[in-house]
Amino acid sequence: MPVTVVLKRVNLEFYIDVHAHSTMLNGFMYGNVFEEEERVQRQAVFPRLLCQNAPDFSLSSTSFNRDVVKAGTGRRFLGGLLDDSSYCYTLEVSFYSYMTAGSTAAVPYTEETYMKLGRNVARTFLDYYKLNPLIKDVRPTHIQSSVVMSQTDSGNGKTNTGDREKTDSEKERKSQGIRH
Repeated sequence: MPVTVVLKRVNLEFYIDVHAHSTMLNGFMYGNVFEEEERVQRQAVFPRLLCQNAPDFSLSSTSFNRDVVKAGTGRRFLGGLLDDSSYCYTLEVSFYSYMTAGSTAAVPYTEETYMKLGRNVARTFLDYYKLNPLIKDVRPTHIQSSVVMSQTDSGNGKTNTGDREKTDSEKERKSQGIRH
């Protein structure tokens, strides 16, 4: 009796393969190269946000390439299979140490600082879905409906986020070089 396999289409927005790097400092990413300018801009958003959240992440060491040597990596392989709403990265993190902006001394990575980078990656996903003007309501429902709680208005339970939230979002976008 023949076996029928039914493939279910999965909407995968991100694939991040994490590796340790033996020669470079800091954390940095590799990403794929695309022809469409909008997709190039959308792919650059996550590394830019991560650079804002993680002092040990180097945007200047991040690169987008199509190297033949990297053709068999998860990032390149899946990048060729998935649709244009998916982004595939390799997050490389130094085996040894990192340098923060303005510093000349390398700081050794520890278990705690690796964990902190992981938490900063998680924060970056939150920022990506909350602040990214290039994402058009594809955010998970629980993030779309969440409201940043601030002081309540005289204890009446109403949140007071209006103008402050809008101003903060505009400042974030400008500081990250994100185009509207």
